[in-house]
Amino acid sequence: MVKAKAPSQRQLRVGEEIRHILAEVLSRGLSGDEIIDSASITVSEVRISPDLMNATVYVLPLGGLHVPEILKALKEKSWYFRKEVARKLTTRVTPRLVFQADLSFDEADRIEKLLKSPKVKKDVEGA
Repeated sequence: MVKAKAPSQRQLRVGEEIRHILAEVLSRGLSGDEIIDSASITVSEVRISPDLMNATVYVLPLGGLHVPEILKALKEKSWYFRKEVARKLTTRVTPRLVFQADLSFDEADRIEKLLKSPKVKKDVEGA
């Protein structure tokens, strides 16, 4: 099993810069796509490859509604968002943007429910 290398400071900095740019662009609602512009979309994280050529953008629409439709629209308009990022990003190359649903909140909720289940509570109290 290969252990994943932690992101460098540069990757983290560029990812955070892209996250801020995309959040601002999405809040303006000027993408030209009705689905994207009418939804309140949170950009929770941007993970960037070591060569800074690819960025995975984790998004979550408010309330988790219409995720497949919004992801499809974001993928179709990724050229627009890349162009907007290129205008404001201070790197030589603008990464290719890949949008994915952020499922970390669902996972955290699932773990929280598991920890509160009677079977787990019994095991924890008995220890």
